[in-house]
Amino acid sequence: MHLVRPVTSLLLACLIVPASMASGPSQAVSAPPSQASAGQSGVVASDPASTPNSGKTVLRVHTNLVLVDVVVTDHGNAVHDLDRRRFHVFEDGHEQAITTFEEHQPHSTLATAAAVDLKPVPLPPHTYTNVPRYQEASAVNVLLLDGLNTPVADQMNVRHQMIEYLGKIQPGASLAIFVLASQLRQVTGFTTDVSELAKGIESPKATAQPSVILDPQGDQDLDNTIGEMATLGMSQKAVQAMQQFQADLTAYQTDQRVRMTLNAMQQLARYLNAVPGRKNLIWFSGSFPIALDPDSTLTNPFQAMRSYTDDIRETAELLSAARVAVYPVDARGLMTMKSVDASYTPSTNLMSPGSGSTRRGNKKSPRANVPNPGKDDAKFLNQTVAEQASMQQIAEQTGGQAYVNSNGLEEAVASAIENGASYYTIGYLPAAKQFDGEFRKIELHADNAAYKLSYRHGYYADPQDKPTAHQPGAVSLIVASTLHGAPPSTQILFQARVLPSTDPVLQGANLPGGPAGEMSATLKSPIHRVIVDLKVDPHGIAWQDAPDGAHGAQIEYTLLAYDADGKRLNWFDKGFQLKLNPEQYSHSISAGIPMRVALDLPAGNAFLRIAVHDLNAGSVGSLEIPVADPSR
Repeated sequence: MHLVRPVTSLLLACLIVPASMASGPSQAVSAPPSQASAGQSGVVASDPASTPNSGKTVLRVHTNLVLVDVVVTDHGNAVHDLDRRRFHVFEDGHEQAITTFEEHQPHSTLATAAAVDLKPVPLPPHTYTNVPRYQEASAVNVLLLDGLNTPVADQMNVRHQMIEYLGKIQPGASLAIFVLASQLRQVTGFTTDVSELAKGIESPKATAQPSVILDPQGDQDLDNTIGEMATLGMSQKAVQAMQQFQADLTAYQTDQRVRMTLNAMQQLARYLNAVPGRKNLIWFSGSFPIALDPDSTLTNPFQAMRSYTDDIRETAELLSAARVAVYPVDARGLMTMKSVDASYTPSTNLMSPGSGSTRRGNKKSPRANVPNPGKDDAKFLNQTVAEQASMQQIAEQTGGQAYVNSNGLEEAVASAIENGASYYTIGYLPAAKQFDGEFRKIELHADNAAYKLSYRHGYYADPQDKPTAHQPGAVSLIVASTLHGAPPSTQILFQARVLPSTDPVLQGANLPGGPAGEMSATLKSPIHRVIVDLKVDPHGIAWQDAPDGAHGAQIEYTLLAYDADGKRLNWFDKGFQLKLNPEQYSHSISAGIPMRVALDLPAGNAFLRIAVHDLNAGSVGSLEIPVADPSR
């Protein structure tokens, strides 16, 4: 398939009439259940309806189907080829009839039937395609590098091991990379290109950096200050006040870390909700404690007490609703007791006023006790257990698995990707029809007690027509396909040549005039224009046959440009009615459907998302490419 440079002959020969379109990308398009249900909280349905004489079946979303992805393992190994009759699903203790059942295995199917015979071929310069290079994976993966909760040395180790892992990754694995520092940022969108992933991990965006909240040295300095106060004979009240301040500061910092981390997780849930199918979120982190227990050594033992269990559960439910399974990996690896670390400095251990304390006037003051490694080790152990408990909770509630106390971070990622790609999707129509917003508990059983089942354990029965705090809401297929960094859609295949309007190849060509894009009037100079020449494979279009032998279709073309941080720069969206006579239709089948589109961009590099949408069938093809500013 080669790109047709001058795209005038077929366009002039065809009757192409602009359809009545909305001012932005279409928002109200029904999608096939396999697409729509993936982006919702697992509550969808289907009502098949055929497009007349199209030869294709178009599915519309109408009823309510709860989808549950379950990973079945036996001693850590995925179990395949189980029959649906082996599974039993219960909602609030009542068994439900399983209405849909599908097994997913790594690289089990191709992205589209049309791609079966297609092989990667060299493309002309500046030409891109969404024809898949590999078989479609059963799930996509997100690497979240958490710099907010992870010491710098451990961050550097994670990046080193990830670069090594990418050299051995299974071809075709689809990954995206995000980082969390003061905010969540995307490093690379979903790609199977290992070189792009390696470049992303080594980029400045993913550079290891000190946490904006974690401050181990500051905490040690404060601890030393308290020790000095006691040694100098300051009053017990003053020392205890400083201890209380230290505990309150730790609690405040933990509050901030928990809030920022869970907010980032919720952002990811809403973003990934638009990506069809199961998503595996591999979270490299030092984590945060699930609770802060009372401290009997403080003046107010309960003042710094915290519990984050409910906050974690609510975030886990939002992730589950978007079909995101979390695989936390403790980035600190296998840890030893604090007292045996080469950098260990004993913390302040104060004696009670009646136990060897100093006397000032008629008042007794505590003094620093000899170092007590046992106390420090106990505190470290309790803190580690609490931190890893939060990892375990979010993994269990989303159907993932936590990896802790291991230096094999590469192996953990490989296991998470393999584990998350082998699963069963079970669907049922809940017997309880009311959408009352209540939480409904899900239990799954298989007819073999030796199997371990990992799945989400419930959902909120919220109405699906609008987002709520518990579920991210439905996303139309075209919006999902134009999301920055999302995997390419391959229901409709196409090629795109993208050139600056000043390129010599375009000299003398009939180029679009006037402002190009809905935000062109707001762009600041200097502005440069890109010309996108598309050639669409007509086999992915649901054609409608007319009585006179003509073939018709309604196609929507969308361009969206983003900057490196995902901010929208400009966009173009327009629909067309195509009507081809038999000769034109025959030509398009062999040569493709050409289309030329232009878009204005501000100075600087950008990312261009291209989507082709069949309005009759609700199918989409999409692709994202980098666009360089020709003046730089």
